[in-house]
Amino acid sequence: MPATPGPARGAPSVSFAVRGLVPDLAGMSQGGAMSQANPIRLFVTHAWESSDDYLRVFEYLESTRNFFYRNYSTPEQRPTGDKEALREDLRRQIAPVEAVIALSSLSDTHRDLLTFELLYTQASNKPVILMKPFGGRAEVPKAILDLANEVVEWDERALVDALRRQARHEETTRWDTIEFKLD
Repeated sequence: MPATPGPARGAPSVSFAVRGLVPDLAGMSQGGAMSQANPIRLFVTHAWESSDDYLRVFEYLESTRNFFYRNYSTPEQRPTGDKEALREDLRRQIAPVEAVIALSSLSDTHRDLLTFELLYTQASNKPVILMKPFGGRAEVPKAILDLANEVVEWDERALVDALRRQARHEETTRWDTIEFKLD
C-alpha cells in the first residue's frame, strides 16, 4: 500500500506531496510520459529524520517547472520494533517507487541503513541516483558509489534530468538559449 502524502512544507510534520491532486497510482504501470496525472514515484533515503539534505531535495524538485512526483518516503513515521521491523518498513516504502534518491551524507552516520536501502533498491531492479555530499569535498565511500546507477551534484537541473532518465528513460538533452544584442 503506497504511503499517503503528508502535510506540505511549513506544517508540523515534514512530508512533501505531489503537486496538485493525483489519483492513487498503485495500479498504474511504470513508465510513460511524466505528467500531473502520472508523476514519478520516488523514495529519498532517510534514517527516520528529515535532515537538511532530505529537505533540500524537495526544495529542488518543487522549484522545477512542470515536474511532477509523488514521495513515498515517510521519515516522520518511524515504526516500533527491532531492526527487522525497520527494514520491513523501508521495503514497504521502496516497493512502489520508480527511482530512489540516495543521500550520501547518510553514509557518515547511518551507513548500514543506507547500504540496506540501496541493496534492496538494486535487488528490486530500481535505479539509484546518488547525491554527492552537499557543499563539501568529502569523498563518498566506494561501496556506496558502486550501488548507484547515476551520481549527481547538488544541482536542481542535474537531479531532475537524472530522475527523468533513470525513472522514465526520457531524453533530457536541453539547450540553453542565451539572448544578446549585437551593437
